[in-house]
Amino acid sequence: MENTKINRALISVSNKTGIVELAKVLQEFNCEIISTGGTKKVLEEAGILVTDILKITGNPEAFGGRMKTISFNIESALLFDREKDKQEAKKLGIKPIDMVVCNLYPFAKVKGSGANFDTLIENIDIGGPTMIRASAKNFKYVTTITDVNDYDSVIKELQENEGCISYETRFMLMRKAFNHTADYDALISTTMDEQAGELSLRLAFTDGKKLRYGENSHQEGFFFKETGAENSLADMKVLHGKELSYNNIGDIQSAVDSVKNLKRFGCAVIKHNNPCGLAEGDNQRKVFEDAWRGDPISAFGSIIAFNKPVDLKTVEFLNLNNENKMLRKFVEVIIAPKYSDEALEYLQFHKNLRVIEFDPQNSKQKFEVKYLSGSLLLQDCDNKLYEKIENVTEKQIDIDLKKDLIEFGIKAMRQVKSNSIIIVRELSDKTYQLLGMGAGQPNRLVSTKLAIEKAKENLTNEFSGKDLQDYYKTELGNVILVSDAFFPFADNVELAAEAGIKTIIQPGGSIRDKKVIKKCDELGIAMVFTGIRHFKH
Repeated sequence: MENTKINRALISVSNKTGIVELAKVLQEFNCEIISTGGTKKVLEEAGILVTDILKITGNPEAFGGRMKTISFNIESALLFDREKDKQEAKKLGIKPIDMVVCNLYPFAKVKGSGANFDTLIENIDIGGPTMIRASAKNFKYVTTITDVNDYDSVIKELQENEGCISYETRFMLMRKAFNHTADYDALISTTMDEQAGELSLRLAFTDGKKLRYGENSHQEGFFFKETGAENSLADMKVLHGKELSYNNIGDIQSAVDSVKNLKRFGCAVIKHNNPCGLAEGDNQRKVFEDAWRGDPISAFGSIIAFNKPVDLKTVEFLNLNNENKMLRKFVEVIIAPKYSDEALEYLQFHKNLRVIEFDPQNSKQKFEVKYLSGSLLLQDCDNKLYEKIENVTEKQIDIDLKKDLIEFGIKAMRQVKSNSIIIVRELSDKTYQLLGMGAGQPNRLVSTKLAIEKAKENLTNEFSGKDLQDYYKTELGNVILVSDAFFPFADNVELAAEAGIKTIIQPGGSIRDKKVIKKCDELGIAMVFTGIRHFKH
C-alpha cells in the first residue's frame, strides 16, 4: 500500500503535551490544520495558522461545548473512500481530512479525583470517539493518533517521507485507536454500573506474545500486558538466556512476590510456585547460600530472585565456570533489580540461563483473578501480615525480641500453597532462614510432617558433631513453626512437640482453640495468635 500525504489534519486534544511540536512539523509540509476550542488557542499562541472547525461544519460550538466536531461534513471528510467515493464527495463539497489527532476527555483522571456524578457525565467524550472511530475505520487513507507517545515517531516519519505516513504506521495507529476507545468506553460503563450500586468488570490486555507452549507441551501459551499497567511483569528485561516459558513466567511472579517485602538482603529459591528456600540477612552472598540450603535438591532447575542489586561475589556461589560440571549449580532464571557488570558477565557463562532485570519493589498488583467456567473470581491481594501478635499460652515468648523473625515467617508462609506449614529460624549472624516447608496438602497434619521432615533433613546436612538427636533438639527448640490457618485439632501441636518445637504461630479462630491451647500448656509450647488467615490456593 502507498504512503499518504497529510494535506489536512484535524487536531482536538485534551492533553496538550507535545501537540505544538507535531503541528509545527505538519505545517512545514503545508498541511492545513483544523482545530477546536482550547486546542486551537494553544496552537495559535504558538504561531501556528489554524482553520476554525466551524468553517468546516458550518455550525458554531454549542451547548457548552457538547457539540463541536460532530457533523456530516467532518465525518464524511474522514470516512469516504478516496477512490470509490471520490466523485460523490466532490459533488457534496466534501474535502478529505487525512489525519486526526485526538485524545479524549480525561474521564479516568476526573473519576480518580473523586468527582461527583454530574461532573463524570460532563467528562464523557462523544465527538472525540466519533472522530477517532471514523478515521480509524478509514485507515487505508487516514492517520489516527490517540497517544502522545506516538508523536515523536510520527514526526520522524513525516520528516523522512516528505509529509507522508506509511500504510504500516496507519494500520498500527488504527489498532491503537480502537483499543483506546474500547478502554475508554469500558471505564465509563463500569463506572456507571458502580454509580448504580452494581459491579461489573472489563479487563484489557495487549502486546500478546505466543510462548513455545503452555503449562504442558500439548497446550498453547500466551503472555499479555495489562493496558496502562505501570511496571508490568511483561516489561521485565531479559538480559541473557533463552526464551522464557509459560511456567518460568509464573514462577518469576512467585519469586518476585517472595522477596519484595523483605527489608534486608533477600533471596528466594522457587520451585513450582513455592519458595523451597528463602532467607533474609545483612550479607547477600550468605543469604543466597542459606536460601539454597533450605532445599538444595529442589533448588535444581529453580528460579532465583533477589530484592536488591546483585554483585559478582553473590552469583559466584553458582559455580558456573567450574571445570567440574557436576559442581555447577543449575538454575533456570535469576531475577534482580540490577546486576554489576562483573556479575552479568559471569552469569553469561551459562548460555541458557535467563537473566532478568526487574525490581520486586515494583510488583504491585491491584487484585487477583481466577478465570473459571464462564465466570471469574476476583479478590484483593493478600497484603496484610497480622491483626495482632498475642501470646495465648502459659509459656510465652518475648514478642518484641522475636517480632522480626515472626514477620519473616509470615511473609514466607504467605507465599506457600495451602495447606501450608513453614519452619523458620534465626542463625548466629542474624540471618533469617526458611528451614522447612510443607505445602499444598489437603491435610494440615501432613503439611506439618513434611515441614518437620525437611527441617530435620537440612539439619542433618549441616551437622558435623557427634550427637545428631541432640542437635535436632537444640535447633528445633529455637525455631518458629508458622501455620497459614488455625489448628482444628491438637494433633499438629503434638507432632511439633515430639520434634522438639517450642513456638507456634497461627491465626487462631477455631471453635477448638481452647483445647489446642490446653495441649500447648501441657507440652510446654508457646503459641501466638495473629488473627489473620493466609490461604493461598
